[in-house]
Amino acid sequence: MALYEPIFEALNRVGVRYVVVGGVAVVLHGHARLTADLDLAVDLKSAEARRTIEALMGLGLEPRAPVDPLAFADPDQRAYWIKEKNMEVFSMWSRKDPMLIIDLFVKDPIPFEDLWSRSSVVSVGSVSVRIAAIADLISMKRQAGRPQDLLDIEELRKIDLERR
Repeated sequence: MALYEPIFEALNRVGVRYVVVGGVAVVLHGHARLTADLDLAVDLKSAEARRTIEALMGLGLEPRAPVDPLAFADPDQRAYWIKEKNMEVFSMWSRKDPMLIIDLFVKDPIPFEDLWSRSSVVSVGSVSVRIAAIADLISMKRQAGRPQDLLDIEELRKIDLERR
């Protein structure tokens, strides 16, 4: 998780509202597994989305697609990407460290306020990070339906049972 600590620090420093979802959230809930990227659901209000992109650009991240990264903050542009490009996530990466990939959802997988209100805060090193609730992760992974997602659902259910 040390790879992502500077990302979380930068987002927290500028007050971005984000929730970690995907494989990293599964790991932070307690299931050790490999994951290739950091999936984030962010508040998609224009000012929030812009702060998110500016924070990531400040760390040297750039979009994988040949687009102006600040276009992510424009709801009309995101709608175009969804409709015309079938885009689900806006990927940013680092030329210095190609393993550092951040995927930002271009559309809320779950209404953001619901995802935010059910999320929990955990520590990653010295940084506080919001992670999606297990039920929300299971819902998102069920929607994706890939083989790894189905395995994650099984593990998340076990973790949920252990915590009850």
